[in-house]
Amino acid sequence: MKKIILVRYGEIMLKGLNRPMFEDRLMHNIKRAVSGLGKVKVSRSQARIYIEPEQDDFDFESAVSRLVKVFGIVSLSIVRKVESDFETIKKHSAEMVRDHVAKLAASPAGKDRSIQNAGGKVSFKVESKRGNKRFPLESPEISRQLGGYLLKNVPGLKVDVNDPDFIFYVEVREHTYIYCDIIPAFSGLPVGTSGKGMLLLSGGIDSPVAGWMMAKRGMEIEAVHFHTYPYTSERAKDKVISLAKILSQYCGRIRLHIVPFTEFQLEINDKCPPGYLTIIMRRAMMRIAEKIAAENGAIALITGESLGQVASQTAEALAVTNEAVSLPVFRPLIGMDKNEVVEIARKIDTYETSILPYEDCCTVFVAKHPKTKPRVEEAKEYESRLDFGQLVDRAVRDTETMVIGD
Repeated sequence: MKKIILVRYGEIMLKGLNRPMFEDRLMHNIKRAVSGLGKVKVSRSQARIYIEPEQDDFDFESAVSRLVKVFGIVSLSIVRKVESDFETIKKHSAEMVRDHVAKLAASPAGKDRSIQNAGGKVSFKVESKRGNKRFPLESPEISRQLGGYLLKNVPGLKVDVNDPDFIFYVEVREHTYIYCDIIPAFSGLPVGTSGKGMLLLSGGIDSPVAGWMMAKRGMEIEAVHFHTYPYTSERAKDKVISLAKILSQYCGRIRLHIVPFTEFQLEINDKCPPGYLTIIMRRAMMRIAEKIAAENGAIALITGESLGQVASQTAEALAVTNEAVSLPVFRPLIGMDKNEVVEIARKIDTYETSILPYEDCCTVFVAKHPKTKPRVEEAKEYESRLDFGQLVDRAVRDTETMVIGD
């Protein structure tokens, strides 16, 4: 009997002739995720991926915590791999269930259940899948016979097929895999299967969530941050680096481009009317991000904008912002309200970092009454007061780039 990790994937199954490309990328991302935990063999068969440690000291707990963040994985289980012989299956199943029942009984929930249930018994059922058609028993018969054997040979069990305390799973393939737990992951598509996007990463709640959502659709992420020192502090920069590190747990390695934006913002503040400060600033950011994207092979820009959330995110303002660039702009939060975004931010562990009280460049030089229905012609007229092209070029030239994550 060998302890391994079984990985399930879902949407990839629908990819037709392109499916091997998605599977190969997922396996690549899995290997990257578990690197450093010990030598492993990663293989796939019959819509399953198997991670088999080749060292006894493999850190399963750390591996699971990393793998649940690998996009493309629907769920995973720590399983026991045994020979596809029914007597062998029964023997190892009894050992595994005995250990699982003891663990349940020792847990707080298990202790409560022992008080509530007559005799303190733990309920279970068996679910079987027979992928190996040469195996002599069909799935229902495996479940029935194995369930009876477990009931007879493991103390403290009772059968409940409708609402069991746990399900014992059996997958009979070339080998047989037995397990008690299914650990959910984030699903999606493997990062690296949908091109590369350049995320405009502020220190707020929204943009990290936007980057996470596009990575979940398979997009490789690079990020650009606009730093207005000394109007924004070094702590604000460190905060963004911390957010990029959290995102890298899902996205893999991220190249983070820190753009010096002080000169540009001061020029905008000095030469453009107050109502257009924010929209001109956004157009400048998009122009700089597009140029950095072109230099790094990104095919789209990603922002955390949501329709109507602030004055610069009206439909009219977004249209004027879009006009500044030719790359597509992805806004995955566009139809979400703040509570929905916060819920995701909490789930992916960016929220507590995002609310640290260090201002970003979007919160300085803000007009009291920004224009909510700006016009492209007026924006271009005000931009003509600036040496816009040279300001963009200098900002890109002086950009600091760092690599975040393994």
